[in-house]
Amino acid sequence: MRRLDLEKVKTICDEILYVVGNYFVGDKLLLTKVLAASLANGHILFEDYPGLGKTLLAKAFAKVTGCSWGRVQFTPDLMPTDIVGTKVWRMNTSEFTLEKGPVFTNILLADEINRSPPKVQSALLECMEERQVTIEGETHSLDRPFFVLATQNPIELEGTYPLPEAQMDRFLLHLSTGYVATDELECEILKRRVSWKRDDPVDLIKPVASNDIFRELQDFVENGVYIDEQVLLYISRIVRGTRGHPLVDVGASPRGGLSLLKVSRAHAAMMGRDFVIPDDVKMFAKDVLGHRLILKMEYALGEQVDVREIIDEIVAKIEPPTDVGRR
Repeated sequence: MRRLDLEKVKTICDEILYVVGNYFVGDKLLLTKVLAASLANGHILFEDYPGLGKTLLAKAFAKVTGCSWGRVQFTPDLMPTDIVGTKVWRMNTSEFTLEKGPVFTNILLADEINRSPPKVQSALLECMEERQVTIEGETHSLDRPFFVLATQNPIELEGTYPLPEAQMDRFLLHLSTGYVATDELECEILKRRVSWKRDDPVDLIKPVASNDIFRELQDFVENGVYIDEQVLLYISRIVRGTRGHPLVDVGASPRGGLSLLKVSRAHAAMMGRDFVIPDDVKMFAKDVLGHRLILKMEYALGEQVDVREIIDEIVAKIEPPTDVGRR
């Protein structure tokens, strides 16, 4: 297909958001952030209580983009080979053959990822960072795009295991669906269930894009969106500000700055711009950096400190650049 231009990119993004919004009742800004992260080829972690639509959102988004997708329901007895696959001895051929796991897909829905112990959670680390899988010493590349949409329940719920810091750092965004804001929206959820005549409406969704088109969208974000050096400096100051805050023990890693860069460019393209402005950065700062901070012990044990408020405080102290635009 021909190379996408800026207008076409915005049109496709608007269509994706419209279709997903027809099935997921909730914050429209949340849908925008999900799409921006996926265009940046980043992984997303949804954290909230059960029954708030996290799985429906992930499945609807996978279907509307036209990419292949797989699902892993994380349970306490899950094994790493259940995720990545293994080699099986075949009697008829007298040789081992590869049985691919569900990670061999474009979009992986990792449902209730913190229901499994750390050994199983860590099986996703190589997949998420390197976009490859090593099975019995043999490395297999994953198809592009590949990103994980993971859901987890709050860690205070029974039967959950906290995700290791190394895995948390590999999620580009940490989002929460939350409860719907009004009686009308709550009622709209019930109305849609009546009209679907089924609990899972994913089969009703028609794809807006295809695997090839989605890769084109990602390529445009990577190669077609300019970011001024002053905006890069702005991102760097925000990230470094997390490391010097008096309540923070471990600040955001350089990967946090790279993630903020990538998702800012994706959002600019979605808005019909081929350049990044400071508002793109500010919009995602809490979602990108919040889960990467480790508070000092005396503050982490209490509930009076919110890392998102810390990031708001840091961003408010840094003067954004004003003279930025196209190359």
